[in-house]
Amino acid sequence: MEIEFLGGAREVGRSALLVDDALLVDYGLMTAEPPQYPVRDPEPDAVVVSHGHLDHVGAVPALLKGDRRPPIHWTPPTGELARTLAEDTLKLHGNSPLCPFGAEHVARLGEVEVRHGYGDPFPVAGGIDGGGYEVTLFSAGHIPGSAHVLVDDGDTRLLYTGDFHTDDQRLVAGTTARPDADAVICESTYADVTHEDRAAVESAWAERVERTLWEGGTVVAPAFAIGRTQEMLLVAAANDLTPYVDGMGVGVTETLRRYPSFLRDADAFGEAVGQARVVTGRDGQRKRVTAESALIVTTSGMLAGGPVQTYLPEIRTSPTNLVTLTGYQVEGTPGRELQERGQLELNGQVRPVSARVSSYDFSAHADREGLESFLDAYRDAHVLVNHGDRCEAFAADLRADGVDASAPEVGERIEL
Repeated sequence: MEIEFLGGAREVGRSALLVDDALLVDYGLMTAEPPQYPVRDPEPDAVVVSHGHLDHVGAVPALLKGDRRPPIHWTPPTGELARTLAEDTLKLHGNSPLCPFGAEHVARLGEVEVRHGYGDPFPVAGGIDGGGYEVTLFSAGHIPGSAHVLVDDGDTRLLYTGDFHTDDQRLVAGTTARPDADAVICESTYADVTHEDRAAVESAWAERVERTLWEGGTVVAPAFAIGRTQEMLLVAAANDLTPYVDGMGVGVTETLRRYPSFLRDADAFGEAVGQARVVTGRDGQRKRVTAESALIVTTSGMLAGGPVQTYLPEIRTSPTNLVTLTGYQVEGTPGRELQERGQLELNGQVRPVSARVSSYDFSAHADREGLESFLDAYRDAHVLVNHGDRCEAFAADLRADGVDASAPEVGERIEL
């Protein structure tokens, strides 16, 4: 089995892994200016997608150009989220060199997709008997529908972890799957981080929000549309907070309600969604909501676009107001600028932000301890570290602990 890393190696973004030039696992993009895509345009016999985040699925419609129609395998939520993300990419970059696909390619997803549940093996590229593979998806505990991908060619069993979390979140339970594998391609996003106790994080966030609302302030909680928005609605409900919800996360939330079996507690999710108040944005609603002394959960999580850019100018001048950053802020994003310098670029001018800013670790990825506990089951396997900013360092630490580990580069081919 030969593996080629088309993206996601020693970097976070544009994950894409090609097996024997036949099976493509993930095909994402990297959110940058301009967006970055995998290093080449493959023509696989089949595609398997681990989950519905932009850096893993964002470029998939580009695989359906011309007469190419490889079957695309994923879980039902991932299929729905892939369309949502593709349509959003078209809104932002459609009909420009920044987008490698058009609306017709997104429409073709329905012609080629094949949906699978967890734990049910399925043949791809002819199956093992036909020179292809047997693939099995396992719950990865990252977002609803996220999967570890096990690829078996009859001789070698390769486990691609995708993004995963070993601890429970309110939205999804942590992964417990540890299928036998000869080689593991493991994400390492938080390889140098120890997450705070989730219950303590939730308590600190809720306390700060409650205090701000009691003082008459407004709280804006920027959140990623897929996963984080829904997690924050659950946390708010558990702490008797009634939020407004705005942006792309509204549609994603309704999508996930249709797949209760992929949620940790569908009843709790339904109750949390029922308590939240949806912002449509019509007739000046956002300005009225901002003046209410309310909690507003809205996209984008890194402040780079979406309704959050309407709310922030309204609340920035008062120290009674609060911005709670609920996810990692990538360097160069407005969120990182606010986090580190207390300022934002608005209408082409950099403005100071007097509102208080607090950061909270609601990560959906395994931390160092989680990564190591997961890999304990694979001490005899060859581990390939990817999807991180310090892949080489983590691989070196694993080698020092007796694990056969390495960190491939983008474009590198590895023979297993």
